[in-house]
Order: sequence, then C-alpha cells, then structure tokens
Amino acid sequence: MKLKLLLILTVLIGSVLYGTTANAEQVVIPGIDLNVSSSQSPQNVATSVQIILMLTVLSLAPSILILMTCFTRIIVVFSFARNALSIQQMPPNQVLIGLALFMTLFVMTPTLSQVNQKAVQPYLAGQLTQTEALNQAAIPFKQFMAKQTREKDLMLFIEYRKDPVPKTIEEIPLTTLVPAYAISELKTAFQIGFMLFIPFLIIDLVVSTTLMSMGMMMLPPVMISLPFKILLFVMVDGWYLIVKSLLQGYQ
Repeated sequence: MKLKLLLILTVLIGSVLYGTTANAEQVVIPGIDLNVSSSQSPQNVATSVQIILMLTVLSLAPSILILMTCFTRIIVVFSFARNALSIQQMPPNQVLIGLALFMTLFVMTPTLSQVNQKAVQPYLAGQLTQTEALNQAAIPFKQFMAKQTREKDLMLFIEYRKDPVPKTIEEIPLTTLVPAYAISELKTAFQIGFMLFIPFLIIDLVVSTTLMSMGMMMLPPVMISLPFKILLFVMVDGWYLIVKSLLQGYQ
C-alpha cells in the first residue's frame, strides 16, 4: 500500500514539474538592455552631459531652495518659540515644517511669478536657451536675497575671494550671495528668538524664586511654569504675532 502511494506521488510531482517547465518555455520574459555606445556627433555627447548635470542640480534642489528662500528664518524662529515654551514635542516637527513650507511659498510667490514670466515661459516657447533661462531665473532670486542680506556679510565673501565689488545686484555671483544671505537670515532668526525667550525667562525666574522661598526645592520649576507660559502665549495670541513679525520682515 505504501509502495503504491509513493508511486502515485512520484507521478503527480513529475507531471507538475513537467507542466511548469512546459509553461515556462512558452512565457516570454522581457529583458532590460543598457548599452554605452560611441557617438559620431559631438552634439549628442553634449546633450548627455547636460542631462547628467541637470539630474545633479535636481538632486541638490531642496538644499538650494532652502538656502535661497525664507524657509531658514521661519523654521529657526518656530524652533526657538517651541523651546522657549519648554515643550519639546508640541507642535510636532511635521507641523512646524509644513507651516514653514507654506509660509515660504506664500512669501516667495512674487519671486516665483517673476521667474515664471522671465525664464520658464520664454524657455518653453523656445525664445531662450537653457543657459539664458537659468541666468534669467537667477535674477529675481538675487534681488530677493540681496534685499535681506547685510552688506557686512556680503563683503565678507567678496573680500575673501578678492573679487571686485559688484556695481549691480545682477553682477553678484550666486556662490557669493547665497552663503551671505544664509548667515544674515540666521542672525535675524536668532535675534527674533532672543526676543521670544525674554518673557518666558521672566516667568521661569519668578516661579523658581517663589518655589525656593517656599522651601519647595525638590519640585521642578518647569512643572509649575509650563502652564503659565502656555497661558501667556495663548492670551497674547503668540502664533499670530510670530507669523506677523516674520511676514513684515519680508515686506
């Protein structure tokens, strides 16, 4: 009986394997072939190099846009406000970054509109080459950044490179203007953050002094001052004041 069962199982397994093999021979699996071939035309080589350079620029686009827009100042000020309130997780990072991104889009809309009118649309219409479109697109960003950049910070990078002082904003290279703009934005953000810390620091000092005078040295002052900080922030409509001051700084 066992021998019969083994024979039956062997026949079944053999038929399944044969059917699978037969079906596999009928199925056509597509393949992917990547070849690097020689070119007789220098134009084809130049086009390939341009595509590689464009992909490289796109990979660095987030960092470039963050340093060339108002995103840095906004997110740093939001982080200072959260730390001043002594709440490390509220609002979450996703909320602060999302709000900062939409505020950046709101502030940068006029600049992006100029880029679209002067560079993107003419390039799509074939009126400008790729290089001319990039140069035209950089002008609105230079005007925006130069308005917020301190002369001292800009001269730091110009003097380091020993370049002649530009006569117009359009003559300032992006490699010089972007880092100068970034450190100017960081300084402004830290100044706003310092002003945010002052009222909450006063609350911490008052609560700490009161607890020590009452002999409650084992009670963390943060537990007592945190509700008062939140109450003060809500009563003065803190988020409205912070956003209002940030927007007025870019007028």
